[in-house]
Amino acid sequence: MSSAVSSHTVAASSSTEQGKDPESPLTPLILPNGGWQAWATVFGAFLVQVCNFGYTSSFGVYQDFYVQEYITNASPSAISWIGSVNAFCLISGGVIAGRLYDRGYFYPLVWGGSLLTVFSLFMLSLAKPNHYYQVFLSQGLGAGLGGGLTYVPSIAITSHYFSTRRALAMTIIATGSSLGAIIHPIMLNNTFARLGFHDAVCASTGLVAGLLLIACCLMRTNMPIQQHYTRSLQSISSDWAYISATLGLMSFSIGFYFPQFYLQLDASIHGLNKDFAFYSLVVLNSASIVGRLLPGFLVNKLGAGNMITFATAMCAAAISGMIGLSSTTSVVLIAIFYGFFAGTYVGLISPLMVSLSSDVSEIGLRMGIGFLFSGIGVLIGTPIGGVLLTERFIWWQAVLFSGMTGMLGSFFFAGMLVILHQRRNSKNTEKQ
Repeated sequence: MSSAVSSHTVAASSSTEQGKDPESPLTPLILPNGGWQAWATVFGAFLVQVCNFGYTSSFGVYQDFYVQEYITNASPSAISWIGSVNAFCLISGGVIAGRLYDRGYFYPLVWGGSLLTVFSLFMLSLAKPNHYYQVFLSQGLGAGLGGGLTYVPSIAITSHYFSTRRALAMTIIATGSSLGAIIHPIMLNNTFARLGFHDAVCASTGLVAGLLLIACCLMRTNMPIQQHYTRSLQSISSDWAYISATLGLMSFSIGFYFPQFYLQLDASIHGLNKDFAFYSLVVLNSASIVGRLLPGFLVNKLGAGNMITFATAMCAAAISGMIGLSSTTSVVLIAIFYGFFAGTYVGLISPLMVSLSSDVSEIGLRMGIGFLFSGIGVLIGTPIGGVLLTERFIWWQAVLFSGMTGMLGSFFFAGMLVILHQRRNSKNTEKQ
């Protein structure tokens, strides 16, 4: 749709109590809410998610390969640290990248992060068997930090173009990680055996490099650099709805990656068909695509908070169901159920953070802080799961822990809803 047809004004909070000048160039902000450049930027951000979050979500393939073939001198818990550190750096890097994004450093972030990601994956291809530190440094730290520089900016950039369609644009971007988590496992599972580790990772790196180049060329900013910030960290820290949501992100993230890291290994250890085990993550992430797209069409009616609370509760139930995994049918059911609601959760994180931001100039900061705490949960979650799993593969211990922490996250999101409801009632009372 042409920007001339649909233009909307997003005003930063204009309360005189906060000392804002109504004539400030920060308010109002004119957003085109569509247009060729807007959707080209969305597609570029979509490709970033294919290459970064999509690759991280495919670590279950590496987990299975490392445990059984490539790093056999390390425990499952130690190997899972590679993936969890990668995810931590990817997600928590937003606390720095978000602030730099707010200050106008979008292009250095996406270009620099993309170069670091590609370089690190190439170095991964040179890692030798049973050389744990080489894999950890390249895949865990290097690729994670590269992704962390691009993750939040590539999502937050939609705030330059959309108002009423922002949630839809963000959920479309979020489906990129699901598509990547389908493409990368299929490619890696089929090339590890045929080409060997080095050539398989090189081929994967070439794909990532090409897509990131296209993404960086497509994404464009649409606002002047903003030098003044209307809210401080002290103000954000007193927003209890935001705090509750952030605690929800951290708690839920502790258990969130357990199915993605361990489902393929779980299916393999239970003696299921090896080819089917390879595609268990593909089933999960295919369901995740649907789960990520659907919220974009419903969020304006149902609310991001309501949907994310329900989705996290359903994810916790699906994780707990892994205790009974023993057949192809059970793997498929868990993969579909968990994948759908996990996709809903991921698709709603960014719209939720935006909805809790009263000023467009603080979106990057709020997202960055939220993702920092989420990253802490990711960092400790799967290694603890690996410790509980043990080398004897006692699945119920790890599954129960991951399911309970997931449900705790859902409780925090429910607390956020209560706080927001009380806030609305208080405002209505003041008006009367």
